[in-house]
Amino acid sequence: MSANPITGQGTSPEAWQASRRLAEVTPVQAQALVPNGSRAVIVSPHPDDEVLGCGGLLQALAREGRHILLVSVTDGEASHPGSAWWTSGRLRATRRQESAQALARLGIPDERLTWLHGGFPDTAVAQHEQPLADFLVDCLRPGDTVFTTWRQDGHCDHEAVGRASAAAARQVGARVLEVPIWAWHWAAAQDPRIPWRRARKVFLDEAVLARKRHAVQAFASQTEPDPASGNPPVLTPRTLERLLHDFEVVFL
Repeated sequence: MSANPITGQGTSPEAWQASRRLAEVTPVQAQALVPNGSRAVIVSPHPDDEVLGCGGLLQALAREGRHILLVSVTDGEASHPGSAWWTSGRLRATRRQESAQALARLGIPDERLTWLHGGFPDTAVAQHEQPLADFLVDCLRPGDTVFTTWRQDGHCDHEAVGRASAAAARQVGARVLEVPIWAWHWAAAQDPRIPWRRARKVFLDEAVLARKRHAVQAFASQTEPDPASGNPPVLTPRTLERLLHDFEVVFL
């Protein structure tokens, strides 16, 4: 997308709950998305995207015995520009710690998870798209199933990570599934820009959703107001309500 559509309050959670198009999305089992013997690779633009987009899938795939490779592309150090408290250095350290705590709250066994850090610059991934694709080629194997952010998600880093992941997967012989995150903010409830025919819905049971909600609360830097300025959190309660449903959506 040429312009940043992540402005204002976004589409209400109530509108999404009433969406006929979303209600009609075909359900799929998590294990059906990743064949037996294959790895699930989660390529996350920022710390928290892996849980917001795939927190339920991560739990289900680990329970089914799939090995999971998590690639954190950036450390999320630019989430609070100009903040006297959340400097880039403090964010870089804090957000890694928050992701580690969130993953622990999901209950994924250590032996099922490999975690790599790309160290690419937050908000500037598009300027390093080819080096990121090269980095991912070295991470991937033929037959992997890659979950990454949608290439039209509305956030520049999400879109660049989606493109780089797709390019690397093509080169290696892996399969890519895209996950919308910020699209739930800017898209309308029946929006034709959403690729509804490619969409599949993975339902989360009560225990899985509870663990995902608990994991999201580990990201205090994103869910609490800035202690220096009092500015509202990056992930407002309204944003979280849109994202923490009893299902997750992937685009095939």
